[in-house]
Amino acid sequence: MATKCNCGPGYPTPREAMKGPREQIIYLPCIYRNTGIEAPDYLATVDVDPKSPQYCQVIHRLPMPYLKDELHHSGWNTCSSCFGDSTKSRTKLMLPCLISSRIYVVDVGSQPRAPKLHKVIEPQEVYNKCNLGNLHTSHCLASGEVMISSLGDPKGNAKGGFVLLDGETFQVKGNWEQPGGAAPMGYDFWYQPRHNVMISTEWAAPNVFKDGFNPAHVKEGLYGSHLHIWDWQRHELIQTLPLKDGLIPLEIRFLHDPDATEGFVGCALSSNIQHFYRNKEGSWSVEKVIQVPPKKVKGWMLPEMPGLITDILLSLDDRFLYFSNWLHGDVRQYDISDPQRPRLTGQIFLGGSIVKDGLVQVLEDQELNCQPDPLVIKDYLWGLIPTFFKGKRVAGGPQMIQLSLDGKRLYVTTSLYSAWDKQFYPDLIREGSVILQVDVDTEKGGLKLNPNFLVDFGKEPLGPALAHEMRYPGGDCTSDIWI
Repeated sequence: MATKCNCGPGYPTPREAMKGPREQIIYLPCIYRNTGIEAPDYLATVDVDPKSPQYCQVIHRLPMPYLKDELHHSGWNTCSSCFGDSTKSRTKLMLPCLISSRIYVVDVGSQPRAPKLHKVIEPQEVYNKCNLGNLHTSHCLASGEVMISSLGDPKGNAKGGFVLLDGETFQVKGNWEQPGGAAPMGYDFWYQPRHNVMISTEWAAPNVFKDGFNPAHVKEGLYGSHLHIWDWQRHELIQTLPLKDGLIPLEIRFLHDPDATEGFVGCALSSNIQHFYRNKEGSWSVEKVIQVPPKKVKGWMLPEMPGLITDILLSLDDRFLYFSNWLHGDVRQYDISDPQRPRLTGQIFLGGSIVKDGLVQVLEDQELNCQPDPLVIKDYLWGLIPTFFKGKRVAGGPQMIQLSLDGKRLYVTTSLYSAWDKQFYPDLIREGSVILQVDVDTEKGGLKLNPNFLVDFGKEPLGPALAHEMRYPGGDCTSDIWI
């Protein structure tokens, strides 16, 4: 069992976190924007305890008070970065909104299985105090504050700044970065205090991506292709790294080891994984270490289809890297014991755009001998006596991923962003997204679908919903940072 002590939230080390309890519930935002359903986005609570009579069911829904927010990612009021502070408790889930720029603070501490709204931070406060908007990643800091990245200014132009909140009152304190010091674009970020560094990534200006993907914008240079290196103590941008063949760097992960000076970033459009590291001169370098080749296709918007790497994560022991190819439809596992030479150890197809009976014909494929089968999974009503209804054909492709603390279960959702869902996977709008569970071989490597697990958001009371990023109440490998 994990270490017991009168300490703050989370765990003292990543290795101790791996000994933590099995996840029993998952929180995740569900989106109705761009679906044709006039209802607010909501926070779903899902029971994932195999011993529970409510296994694989949405047990609570917390609707937001406004329409068309586009809930997206989430974070905590405090996490393992505050483990040494016994006055801190992980009781609030932060829900920054990608389109409305609101920030919802949700109380998950009072009743973990029935969260309630604690506070709403209106966009005007963020605009006025920070001149930022279109909010994305939320991380808790060792100072007790909460920091949220932005993609734009109040008018939807590109601007990569950071909103700083008081971790107790959730008042907007202002910008984290120095005045006038925002990056040209923003998206995700990760910090490593022992080395006085933070690194942030780029998507595009909200005005560019918000209504859908236009290939012409790529040729115009409107999508991101850089990493931004920040001095953690001075809050200053000190280096910008151009990514060779690295278009749309989205999710970034340092190794969990707080002594590490390296990590990985997933470049969505160029479909590669790049390894960043501190070089001998003390500055930062980056190199491509994994490339997913595009497929020549017929019946799609372009003659070549990228994998579109939209999420990555690292196991808490820093042994495995996982990522999703949202368009090709596969999730991959790589052994990163040698970070410069990742080795493919697992791959599984979970839908996607190139399935056999779909609209797309693959003309040339450097990896596969034939197009993968569509994914049909059993649909159960769990209870004292599980009842099988019918097979559920999974719409969309694997997108957000979350790993259990022990590394043995990988959860997968299928929605990327509502406007892009509608453009690339119209059936996802009609059918709703799902949560799938993949069993992981943590010894030799390997991925295998759990055929008895399915959470179907196509059956929601108000109609099919788009489910996105997943969180466990006790933290996970994409929320917690060790200092």
